[in-house]
Amino acid sequence: MANTILSLLQSGLGNLAAYLAAHVLLCLLPAFFVAGALTALVPKEAVTRYLGRSAPKVISYPAAAFGGFVLAVCSCTIMPLFAGIYRKGAGLGPAIAFLFVGPAINILALAYTGVALGMDIAVARIILSAVFGIGIGLIMAIIFRKDDAAHESEASNGVFAASAKVPVGVWVFLGLLIALLIAGTLQVGLLTNHYAELNVPIGGTDRFQAALNRLVPFDAARGEEGVTVQGAVLIVLLALIGVSAWFGLNKVDEGYNRWTWVALALIALTLVLAAVRMIPGAESLRIQLTGKMFAVVLAMAGIWLAARRYFDEYQLQEWLWETWRFVKQIFPLLIVGVFAVGVIRVFIKPEWIEALAGSNTVLANLVGVLFGVFMYFPTLVEVPIANMFLGLGMHRGPLLAYLMADPELSLQSILITAGIIGRLKAWTYVAWVALFSTLAGLLYGAWVDGASPWLILLALVAGIAILTLALRWVGARQAKQSAT
Repeated sequence: MANTILSLLQSGLGNLAAYLAAHVLLCLLPAFFVAGALTALVPKEAVTRYLGRSAPKVISYPAAAFGGFVLAVCSCTIMPLFAGIYRKGAGLGPAIAFLFVGPAINILALAYTGVALGMDIAVARIILSAVFGIGIGLIMAIIFRKDDAAHESEASNGVFAASAKVPVGVWVFLGLLIALLIAGTLQVGLLTNHYAELNVPIGGTDRFQAALNRLVPFDAARGEEGVTVQGAVLIVLLALIGVSAWFGLNKVDEGYNRWTWVALALIALTLVLAAVRMIPGAESLRIQLTGKMFAVVLAMAGIWLAARRYFDEYQLQEWLWETWRFVKQIFPLLIVGVFAVGVIRVFIKPEWIEALAGSNTVLANLVGVLFGVFMYFPTLVEVPIANMFLGLGMHRGPLLAYLMADPELSLQSILITAGIIGRLKAWTYVAWVALFSTLAGLLYGAWVDGASPWLILLALVAGIAILTLALRWVGARQAKQSAT
């Protein structure tokens, strides 16, 4: 029993450590700052004008889906951005469409999917994700019509939004923040190549790496990630950021203090160190200066200059305070979810999935969806994992169901979504995503098995028609009840 508990703790803590080292800094930290800027600096009227409940659906839903596509972020990074636009006044439907589409049609993951698994599954994924994302958003907006109306009223506060505009300075600032996010996550040669190298005379870093591998064992074939020397350094810096931010950002809306500047300096230093490449050795630690590092430095310099030029001190204090509020709301749930996934992984064997998902049945596609919930893998890692299961005999239908569900229904994403929009809405969203992901797998799997494309299209159109009629009936009943 003691060994089992120790194994579970080691798996959970190891998964958490690997996640913090590899995904939080260049991915999640910039996303928090973007969300803070959306909330503090973008006029509410501008958000409600294009993404609000009363905005024309032909504008709001495609705009939300296109915004998610352009940002091309993973499931954890989309969360603060989703919270930002929803809190600022976006309707539930467009916000849900943004939440679904963002990680589902990450352009980098789609390109990788096409190369590793075939363009057929990549094309099916992008089309079905866009259609289902908008569809789920419309469904959620109808089901929670009353709550959405109350949310719109609270957000707009009675202000007319038809002529609302976002100031040029805000666009510039947001663009630079998004550039920082993209520079840290985009995997292209210009950014990943190194252009200079430093040798820091720190001996024994190779032994330290070996110790980390023993402390946090991992199996790369299963998509597990270990902790590198660089990752260990970043985790320590992340802890220091947490301490300094607690004292420096909790009341930053009332004014700066010394801890504020310590926190910001640590954040800048940590982002730079996260962008370099560290190679441990017996005699020294090699640090390669990558294009990513130079891009991050330039983006941060631009952000600092834009902040000084376009905003007064109070606006910047509001931005930092809103950013910290998102961190406090989302980050604890993220930690709990990632730790829980690490524990659950101990009990789930890939062989089980292969045995249950070897054919295109409803059960097999549900297994693919559940696998996406409990065996979350970060963007790009999910593709080789999917390729591994394809090689083990998993049917391509359930494989697509997994690829549809994995970015949307990870345990930590469910917890965070519930914290933002409430448990009832979150679990309703989860149910619809699971249903549509299963449906996507069944339809695509039927095509793979040789079913007539016209028959599949007819089934899809019939299903959409039935769902549309049902939703119109629900909407009419709700409108009638509201009138009486």
